[in-house]
Amino acid sequence: MTHIPHPDSPGIAISCAVVTVSDTRSKETDKSGQLIQELLRNANHTIEAYTIVKDEPVQIQKQMQMLGENPNLDVVIFNGGTGIAPRDTTYDAIENLLEKTLPGFGELFRFLSYQEIGSRAIASRAVAGIYQQKLIFSLPGSSNAVRLAMEKLILPELVHLVGQMRK
Repeated sequence: MTHIPHPDSPGIAISCAVVTVSDTRSKETDKSGQLIQELLRNANHTIEAYTIVKDEPVQIQKQMQMLGENPNLDVVIFNGGTGIAPRDTTYDAIENLLEKTLPGFGELFRFLSYQEIGSRAIASRAVAGIYQQKLIFSLPGSSNAVRLAMEKLILPELVHLVGQMRK
């Protein structure tokens, strides 16, 4: 039996940024970044910023620091670079900056991924936490993984988590 959380207050729009980490994608070919934005908009949240950065730790950290300084922003969702290949550096760049982590996000994401893709889920380094009063999520770059994380974990809890962070 799946537990359904208490519903969030209707009409609360969260201000979000979407960052795709990729050496090869463009705004035209970034299906996962587009999907994140579409799902957020469908849930009546706003997109404050969208960008693509190379899978370089310094560029990822600069982007996170710049977005962290934006007082109008509540949430930053990264996608891409969470695996274990040499060019997958998003986790390493982001995890070092997080002031608080939400271990349950990565744990539940890998559990749900396991149900879909089996033992390959162990290679995911999806992570979430808090940085400069912003909720940060880092997802794999696969559109299936993005849909899973957004629909099963992020969107059902976004308003609640931002409210908790602001207390």
